[in-house]
Amino acid sequence: MIAVVAKAFVILVVATSVTSRIHKLRLTDDERHYVDLTTFGFLKGGVLDVQVINFKLPSGPVYGEYGFTLDRTINDAINPYLEAHSDTCILKGVEKNRTHHGIVFLKMDFKNQRINITCAGEVLALNLYSNKSMIPWDKSADEKNSEDSKKHCSDAILKITKDTYNGFDYYNTSFAMHVASDKEEGLYNLYFHSCPQEGGPPIPTNAVIEIYESNKNNFLSAGEMPLPALYSMMSLTFFLSAGMWTVILKISKHKVYRIHYIMCVLVYLKAMSLAFHGINYHFIQTRGEHVTAWAILYYITHLLKGAVLFVTIVLVGTGWNFIKHILADRDKKIFMIVIPLQVVANVAEIIIAESEEGAAEHNAWRILFILVDMLCCGAIMFPVVWSIHHLEDSSTTDGKAAVNLRKLKLFRHFYVMILGYIYFTRFIVTILENTVPFQYAWVDEMFRELATLVFFVMTGYKFRPAAANPYFTPTQMDDDEAKVLSDIGVLDGLTNREKRRDDMQPLMQDSSD
Repeated sequence: MIAVVAKAFVILVVATSVTSRIHKLRLTDDERHYVDLTTFGFLKGGVLDVQVINFKLPSGPVYGEYGFTLDRTINDAINPYLEAHSDTCILKGVEKNRTHHGIVFLKMDFKNQRINITCAGEVLALNLYSNKSMIPWDKSADEKNSEDSKKHCSDAILKITKDTYNGFDYYNTSFAMHVASDKEEGLYNLYFHSCPQEGGPPIPTNAVIEIYESNKNNFLSAGEMPLPALYSMMSLTFFLSAGMWTVILKISKHKVYRIHYIMCVLVYLKAMSLAFHGINYHFIQTRGEHVTAWAILYYITHLLKGAVLFVTIVLVGTGWNFIKHILADRDKKIFMIVIPLQVVANVAEIIIAESEEGAAEHNAWRILFILVDMLCCGAIMFPVVWSIHHLEDSSTTDGKAAVNLRKLKLFRHFYVMILGYIYFTRFIVTILENTVPFQYAWVDEMFRELATLVFFVMTGYKFRPAAANPYFTPTQMDDDEAKVLSDIGVLDGLTNREKRRDDMQPLMQDSSD
C-alpha cells in the first residue's frame, strides 16, 4: 500500500510540470482520429492562441487530412455534433456542406502552405487571425484585435511555414481567436482531427500543440473565476468548524474517544486542502500555471483527507474503540477494501483535473475514477443491509441484539447520511455541471463543498460526546437499563440468555447431586 501511495505521489509531482491554463500537448505517433484539446469559457475580450510546432507528416504519400474544429456551446454537456460524427471524418466535404451550425473548420493544406477556413452558423462572427506573438492578451493587443474585427472568420489568412532539417520537413502554424463582443461569449471547444483516407489505416500525428487561453488578464475560464474566493471562504468555514469541535472536545464532561480526535483531524485536513486549492487557483488565475510547492501541498492534503474520511466512516460504522463491533468479519473486510480503492479514486481525480484534456491517458484515468468510485459506493451499502437484517432476525430471541438494534437506529441514520452525501456529490453535482450556463460552472463546486460541510456538521452533532447518546451506551445491559427497557415494552417476549443460564445453574447442580 505504501508503495502504491509513493508511486501516486511521484505521478502527481510530475503532473505539476505540465498543468496550467497555458497548455502544451505533445503528440507522438498518435493515431486517434480526434483529440479533445481544450474547453474554455470566454467572455468579452477573451483570446485563444494556438501554436502548432514541428508538425511532421508521415513518410511517403499522405492519404488523409488534418485540421481543427472550433465550436461554441452554452454548458459543459456532451457535444452532440462530435458524438454524431465520432466514426466519420468531419473534415471531408465541409466546403460544400454548410449544415453544421456553429462550427469553424480549419483544414491544414500543406501543399499550398495555408489553412483553409470554413464557417457555419452564428460562430461566423468570430475574429480569427494569425498571431505570432504567443502573448495571449494585453491592452495593445486587444486594441489591435478590435481593428482586425472586420476580418471575420474566412477572411483571415492563416499561413503554414515549412522548415527542413535532418532530412525531414516540419511545419509550423498559428491562429488565434478574439471574442470582441458580448454576443460571442460562450464555452468554446477546440478539437484536432486526423482523418485517414476512407477504408485506409489510421495516420499518425507528430506535433507539439501549445494553447494560450485567457479572459483579458485572467487565465481562468469564465465559470472558474469565482473559485479562488469560493475555496478560501469554504476553507475558513471548515477551520472555524474544526476549532469549535476542538473546543467541544476540550470542555466536554463526558468521555472523549480517539475517534473524536480523528474526526477533528479530518476537518482540519479538509480546511487545509481547500486553502491550498484556493492558493493554487489564484496562481493559475494570475500566471496561467501552477506554483509547484502549493500544488504539491494541495495534492498531499487532498489524498490524506480522502483516506481519513473513509477510515473515519469505517471506524464509526464498526463501533471501534467504544462499543461492540456489530459488523461481521466479512463486512469489515469489505470496508477495508474500500480504503485503498478510495485512495486510488483520489489519485485518479487529481490526475483528471490537472492533466491535459488531449492527453491519451486523460480518458483512461476518468474511466478508472468512475469505476473505482462506484465500487466504493456499492461496497458501503452491503454491510449495512446485512447488519440490519441480522439484528432484526436475532432481536426476537436475543436481548443483547435488541439493545444493538436500538443503537442501530443511529447507525442506520448515519449511513443514510453517507449515501445521501455520496450520491449528491457524485450525481446531482454532475447534473448541475452539465446543465448550468458556462459562466456559472462554479455553482457545482459550491454545492459540493456545502454538502460536505453539512455532512460533517451532522456527523459531529450525532456522535458528539454525550451521556444520552445511545451510540456510547455499553452493550452489556445492567439491571437498571433492563428494567427501563422492560417497562417500556422493548424486551417483551425476549429472554436474557446470560441471566437464564445463571438461573439454571443451581438446578443443574441439584440434579447432579
